[in-house]
Amino acid sequence: MAKITKPLTNTEVKQAKSKDKDYTLLDGEGLQLRVKSTGTKSWIFNYYHPVTKKRKNLSLGQYPALSLAQARKQRSSSKELLANNIDPKEHRDDLLSDKKLKMAFTLECIALEWFEIKKTKIAETTSKSLRRNLENHLFPKIGHRPIDKLLAPEVIKILRPLAAKGSLETLQKVIGNINEIMKHAVNTGRIHHNPLAGIRAAFETPKVTHMATIKPEELPELMKAISYSNITIVTRCLLEFQLHTMVRSSEAASASWEEIDFENKLWVIPAERMKMKVEHTIPLTEQVLDILKLVQPLSGERKYIFPADRHPNQASGSERANKALQRIGFKGRLVAHGMRSLASTTLNEQGFDGDIIESALAHQEKNEVRRAYNRAEYLERRKKLMYWWSEHIENAQHGKFNKSNKGLKAVM
Repeated sequence: MAKITKPLTNTEVKQAKSKDKDYTLLDGEGLQLRVKSTGTKSWIFNYYHPVTKKRKNLSLGQYPALSLAQARKQRSSSKELLANNIDPKEHRDDLLSDKKLKMAFTLECIALEWFEIKKTKIAETTSKSLRRNLENHLFPKIGHRPIDKLLAPEVIKILRPLAAKGSLETLQKVIGNINEIMKHAVNTGRIHHNPLAGIRAAFETPKVTHMATIKPEELPELMKAISYSNITIVTRCLLEFQLHTMVRSSEAASASWEEIDFENKLWVIPAERMKMKVEHTIPLTEQVLDILKLVQPLSGERKYIFPADRHPNQASGSERANKALQRIGFKGRLVAHGMRSLASTTLNEQGFDGDIIESALAHQEKNEVRRAYNRAEYLERRKKLMYWWSEHIENAQHGKFNKSNKGLKAVM
């Protein structure tokens, strides 16, 4: 005759004391209370595996967090699974695995995975701005949402405050970011299609605003203002260096002495500092070398050519040139990036090869084979272009500005 187990009472469970060795109290039908020598009480469901018929234990939880009544409910649920030939422990592990998988499929998790790839292809300043947009406009409201549950109405709703504030450019960037994230999710098999592809149409398109720049004939005015203004030598050299080399503000501000090859008269900017993550080599004219010689006594013993005023071991910020232009009277007329536009306009007007100009500005050639050829073949032609541009700036600086520049063909 089978032994009948008397069910436990709440009092028995509560009053069960620890002993020198662990022991078990039986409630029946596989439910047990294991009392450890440390005093910990844990509920265990003991059963036979539905296929192997081997005994197994399933930990249900600790008492008193899990009461006797709750433990019995879990026992009943486990027995139902066994009746359908399902191992309750394997079933619970599968549920936990699914839950972890869904947590890994949230917008924030997928976005951070995408961001790690994206940041290798863009400049550091752009990367930081992108991360801020994600953290400010997406993660707080929908970062926790499973990416396969996101639909256009929900995302449009959380982006409307940006549109209401008139931050249309930021809005368009965020929309572009979230669509790239969704595309990444499609490409990695997390979702089958992107339901947010058309959300841009739900918002007003921002008006295109170009970087403030001056006309080519206004270059002498700029050079005079730089020469006679009350700015530090380092700031003046930074402005002139950026103007002559046609680089971006961040590239000029973070230039280091180790990047300068005085012997071959080249400045080699490593890929990680370039917007398109491709190494950029710039021929240095005599005028640029003179600028470097002027600033060398001030920063030659340091890492950066144009160190920050308050923290000389750090590079100048990318805004230093912009603030300087404002101080010398060009607020609203010219920003530092606009000096690249000034160079481009001038060189195009003078008939230089457009491909050479684009190469000098480090605009990326999409065809990789052609890009590799261009780097080698264009460098010599770019030396002539850079020579002409520096001569043109120097003439403007010394009152010898000639808009026709008839000697151009000599250096083409």
